[in-house]
Amino acid sequence: MSSSLTVYLNDHLAGSLSALELLEHLLTLHSGPERETLTKLRTNIEEDQEVLRQLLQALGGKESPVRKAAAWLTEKIGQVKLKFDDPRDGDLRELEALEVLALGIQGKLSLWRALAAVSDTVPQLRALDLPRLQQRAQDQFELAEKLRLRSARVALAR
Repeated sequence: MSSSLTVYLNDHLAGSLSALELLEHLLTLHSGPERETLTKLRTNIEEDQEVLRQLLQALGGKESPVRKAAAWLTEKIGQVKLKFDDPRDGDLRELEALEVLALGIQGKLSLWRALAAVSDTVPQLRALDLPRLQQRAQDQFELAEKLRLRSARVALAR
């Protein structure tokens, strides 16, 4: 197994941890249909995270606790930055959090595409339904983007 592939998968696994932390924060801000959308995103990201864990294991790799800790810390620093940017009502903070989430989902789509590009040389990748994972990432992005644009209408219209 390629050490580059292990590093790459661990980076994306750590990114999923950051996304889940960010979603937990966003869930505290919402109720109703937006909360349902965020909950659906959280469930999908947890499922994708499990795919990464299983793939890493199938490749003989191990999860990197250092990368996971760095991702957790980075997300917490990001929360402080968001509070600094918008200490009053949180509308800008929510917009920026949704934007970070949407960008992270785009990164995941890039992951699935990169894995598809090398699936002919890495046998363990052939067990993945990469077209389905790519479509799911695209669907997740569209959900996050819808929330982000709705948030932009509130945060930037003042």
